[in-house]
Amino acid sequence: MNALSESEGRTLGGITWLVADVVLYLAAIGVFIVGLIAEIVPRVIVAIVVFLAAVVISVSFFMVQPNQAAVLTLFNPFYLSRKVSLRVRNFTTVTSKVNDANGNPIDIAAVVVWRVTDTARAVFGVDDFTSYVHTQSESAVRQLARSYPYDSFDEADVTTLIGDTSEVNHDLLAELQERVTDAGVEILEARITDLAYAPEIAEAMLRRQQAAAIVAARAKIVEGAVLMVREAIEALEEGTGDHDPIPLDSDRKATFASNLMTVIASDHPTTPVVNVGTLSR
Repeated sequence: MNALSESEGRTLGGITWLVADVVLYLAAIGVFIVGLIAEIVPRVIVAIVVFLAAVVISVSFFMVQPNQAAVLTLFNPFYLSRKVSLRVRNFTTVTSKVNDANGNPIDIAAVVVWRVTDTARAVFGVDDFTSYVHTQSESAVRQLARSYPYDSFDEADVTTLIGDTSEVNHDLLAELQERVTDAGVEILEARITDLAYAPEIAEAMLRRQQAAAIVAARAKIVEGAVLMVREAIEALEEGTGDHDPIPLDSDRKATFASNLMTVIASDHPTTPVVNVGTLSR
């Protein structure tokens, strides 16, 4: 069985044939009247034949708007035409609740921009190409949601729905294009527009995200504090400018580092304690 594909049909200018059609109607009526009056049977038959030819021409007329195509089907002796819009269309899928790759329920929706590029497949390849595109889009969005986690708290190199939108949208477009090729449709754009945790777990996931952010921030603060303490101890021991170096033994370094780390990394204001005993010679 050969694959469906459209072929360009040949049509003629409508104005010329419209004038010819009117002339045929008038001629058929005139010849028919003359034939009846003169009782000439052949003229009556010719008038009927001319009239039928005019009718065939009349039913063959069709009008095509810009960015519109007419699919012509031969049904002897007439052509039946079905109009198909070639304009760009778009719609937003229904927000669906789906489990992501980690099993967490999420709400997801996407916008799809598409157009018909092969009218033969659009009309004869599927029953209703518009409904077909909508159904396949819903299915592709669900499949995409199951393929990726919403977010990754443990692995930084994992592709996620929330963090890698360009890659995810590209995969959605490729998946959807593969699904609708049989309908003669081209997907111009497909991107996620609505993405969130389902209400039943949204609060818990928000607390988890906040905790992860706090841990990351604290790790950065500690890293900076260690660098500052190291530089401060080195500056004291080496001396700067007019200041003499201050030698520190291991215990004093540990005490100094502990106090300075407490001041820098603490979440609350610290109260300084002056210790003069341990630093006496």
